[in-house]
Amino acid sequence: MDNLNALIGGFGDVLTPLNLLLALLGVIIGTAVGVLPGIGPAMTVALLLPITYGLEPTQGLILFAGIFYGGMYGGSTTSILLNTPGESASVITALEGNKMAKAGRAAQALATAAIGSFVAGSIGTVLLVFLMPQVVEYAVRLGSPEYLAIIAVAFVGVTAVLGSSRIRGVAALLIGLTFGLVGLDKTTGQQRMTFNIPELNDGIDVVVVAVGIFALGEALWVAAHLRRKAAEVIPVGQPWMSRQDWKRSWKPWLRGTAFGFPFGAIPAGGAEIPTVLSYTAERKLSKHPEEFGKGAIEGVAGPEAANNASAAGTLVPMLALGLPTNATAAIMLAAIEGWGIQPGPTLLSREPAMVWALIASLFIGNTLLLVLNLPLAPTWAKLLRIPRPYLYAGILFFASMGAYAANGQPFDLYLLLLLGIIGFAMRRFGLPVLPMIIGVILGPLAELHLRRSLQVSGGEWSGLLSSPFTWICYAIVVVVLLWPLIASVIRRARGGDDGDAGRGGAGPDGSDDDARDPLVSATTHFGRGGNPPDSTGGF
Repeated sequence: MDNLNALIGGFGDVLTPLNLLLALLGVIIGTAVGVLPGIGPAMTVALLLPITYGLEPTQGLILFAGIFYGGMYGGSTTSILLNTPGESASVITALEGNKMAKAGRAAQALATAAIGSFVAGSIGTVLLVFLMPQVVEYAVRLGSPEYLAIIAVAFVGVTAVLGSSRIRGVAALLIGLTFGLVGLDKTTGQQRMTFNIPELNDGIDVVVVAVGIFALGEALWVAAHLRRKAAEVIPVGQPWMSRQDWKRSWKPWLRGTAFGFPFGAIPAGGAEIPTVLSYTAERKLSKHPEEFGKGAIEGVAGPEAANNASAAGTLVPMLALGLPTNATAAIMLAAIEGWGIQPGPTLLSREPAMVWALIASLFIGNTLLLVLNLPLAPTWAKLLRIPRPYLYAGILFFASMGAYAANGQPFDLYLLLLLGIIGFAMRRFGLPVLPMIIGVILGPLAELHLRRSLQVSGGEWSGLLSSPFTWICYAIVVVVLLWPLIASVIRRARGGDDGDAGRGGAGPDGSDDDARDPLVSATTHFGRGGNPPDSTGGF
């Protein structure tokens, strides 16, 4: 009951003319920027992050809530109409959505994506209302060893789940941890990796890192693969759904929500796994399995719901523990820190009005998205006709302005260029971006809790395993790291025939099943690192 009263108070803070205008503005900007090819929700939030520093924290988070959900909806529009996912979580939507669009059912694909996003986002936010305070109540009793263990799970999770290999995930994480170490040691005051540059004494601003890696890195990547013509966009009519479409969509929406929220809520869960699980489940449960790979509406409804439910789930660890589980949450966490507010379990007790206003704005932003985007889908599609040189020239301009505005020093522009080149190189060699961002943000926090744990235990490493909770976390870490070996042993124990069947094998006609499986094809060409192979359209 206290949660509902607090939520009502949050609605009271949001339902003012200025805050409603900010929510509407966030939804419009987020959708408009997110619908552009190659620009996912994380890049949208990173690009627009600097403009929120002139606002009050509550107002800034209200704007972010609209941008967050708006960017996700825009990403589904790009996947359906251009077959160009802005992030890895949208790959599955592109599989069936683009096939539907090519079959003349673009309107139905966009409608089921929009309504599914609304249903999943609303249910996920309701679960957030009741679950987040319970997590906070437990988290305040945790000490530094427990927090260090949770961060270790997050590190291992993002490196194991994302990217085309664990080695690439670890490499990306180490790059992020290296950038997180730059600056003065908070205990000894010694300079670390500053190269005697005074501007680096305070460390590298997360805003500059996010804008450089996402915005500038993506612009350089697209420029290297640029086709000098606008993308071919499939015409869109007014989004609508027949009674049969509704009948085939509502169960996938609910199942997708059930897959998405738990994976978003656990550290390093992400949206990639639940969208794949949702697609796989719908393909097995559908009464029309022959349509999969040719444009099945269930293949759009389920994964889109899983994606948005996962987004709502990511706010649980972000608000309760101060741990981001995806790139967008990491950038929002950087914004909270930029306002001088310390995230973590005490956030709800120190800034209750801000937290509940953010949650209330999620409901409002989600509703505004449905009301605006169903009739405006043809308008958003017209944005896809903007020539790429003009589009990315604008992105570079705003990225440079945003990086400079973060601290007001020209040195950040040189740093932005360096980070942009690193972001381009990471895309070139298939390194996922999220582990790097997580490393930059959580690296200093992990160092802090490691030192505190060792100080309490008198320098004994056994102090890191001071409770059953830490044993469970490190056991999860060991299992995740050794899982390839464990899976290999299990396959050998089952016998060679079962192992061959588990690896795909050949079909009855002698052809390779993987070559015909659209899910395998997508993950092979796209990977799980969140970077489209060809931002000019197509896999």
